[in-house]
Amino acid sequence: MNTIHPTAIVSPGARIAPNVEIGPFCLVGPNVKLDEGVRLISHVCVEGHTHVGARTVIYPFASIGHRPQDLKYNGEPSRLVIGTDNTIREYVTMQPGTADGLMETRVGNDCLFMVGVHVAHDCQVGNHVIMANYATLAGHVNVGDHAIIGGLVGIHQRARIGHHAMIGGLSGVDGDVIPYGSVKGERAHLNGLNLVGLKRRGFQKEELDSLRKAYHMICESEGTLAERLDNARKVYSHLPMVMDLIDFMGSDSSIGLCLPNV
Repeated sequence: MNTIHPTAIVSPGARIAPNVEIGPFCLVGPNVKLDEGVRLISHVCVEGHTHVGARTVIYPFASIGHRPQDLKYNGEPSRLVIGTDNTIREYVTMQPGTADGLMETRVGNDCLFMVGVHVAHDCQVGNHVIMANYATLAGHVNVGDHAIIGGLVGIHQRARIGHHAMIGGLSGVDGDVIPYGSVKGERAHLNGLNLVGLKRRGFQKEELDSLRKAYHMICESEGTLAERLDNARKVYSHLPMVMDLIDFMGSDSSIGLCLPNV
């Protein structure tokens, strides 16, 4: 029931579900698991303790599950877990976790990783995420659902990218990006809310109006950030979208937040 090209090398220990397609010159390691309907187009290398979810398609010259680029890595049997229905284009690299992190890199479902994307060790990528050409996640980055990361973006290790965030191309992101936010710039700064993306995803005008007002209260009024968050919490505690924003900005951060340019 599987289609395996005669030039492919599949280790005997690999677990291959039905209806998997392994194209010419692919290599599948002994600790790899490929779920039903996975397609390796050609010249794909999947190694390590890697699990690829159903119907995910991986294009030529992708390197999936090889040793992480962390000098502290010492050969521990860490994992890379990729969800279902993902598209992983040419030259993408994804690497497993480390003992310094979660021992696991995890990618959600229905994501698109365009040419040359890098997902480093211990990253946690949500569902419906889009990473454009040559976007790069350093280690331990957390990306929320529906985030869009533009081409040639570099994201600092341990950064948090909130759900429904938009990062403009060529940005260097060295701070956390708030949920629903939009950032851009050589050193990325908060540029407002991702209103276009939110409208496309069906959020209602009333929700977006409240989110916009809360954003202005938090980012453009007087007082410290803690005071502004407290004020917004008192006014908008009944609105889940706004509380997402407040809780994210008020939680501990390893590297600080991307904020508007003053």
